[in-house]
Amino acid sequence: METLRKIDRDAERWLLLVFYVMLVITMAIEVLRREIFSYSSIWGEEIVRYSFIYLAWIGAAAAVKERAHIRIDVLMHYLGPRAKALLYIIGDIVMFLVAIVALYWSIETVHVSLNFGSVTAGLRISQAWFLMAVPVGFTLIIWRLLQSVYRDIKALRDGTDVYEGDKLFD
Repeated sequence: METLRKIDRDAERWLLLVFYVMLVITMAIEVLRREIFSYSSIWGEEIVRYSFIYLAWIGAAAAVKERAHIRIDVLMHYLGPRAKALLYIIGDIVMFLVAIVALYWSIETVHVSLNFGSVTAGLRISQAWFLMAVPVGFTLIIWRLLQSVYRDIKALRDGTDVYEGDKLFD
């Protein structure tokens, strides 16, 4: 049970770290190859591109978890805890519905790629591995939205302040 808590707490952090390190190391190697040997590879560009795509989608899930998405919350300052919780719940439900639709269509794209056997130009591996970034991201987003709604309903029921995430600016 403790292992599941650690995974739930840190999964996005570790995944972001892995893809970021992969991106930086590959980019550094490619810059050195280009400057020193006047040669670059297609595979390096692809690894950087697809690492960045995974970073974006996993980062979106991490932002949902921490309520760190950019938002205009001027009205939230004038609302009480109950109204804030209700607004967050409504927003999360709308986002959940959009994520379900997007998940369906992103899985469809992966399915089509698998059926046609498309491969990447440089790495020559199945394009589906990279297209999976979108369904993986939306699956994580959906999971984090469910957790967020649960947390907000609990705050609403208990009459406590709703979790608003960390503030970037005060």
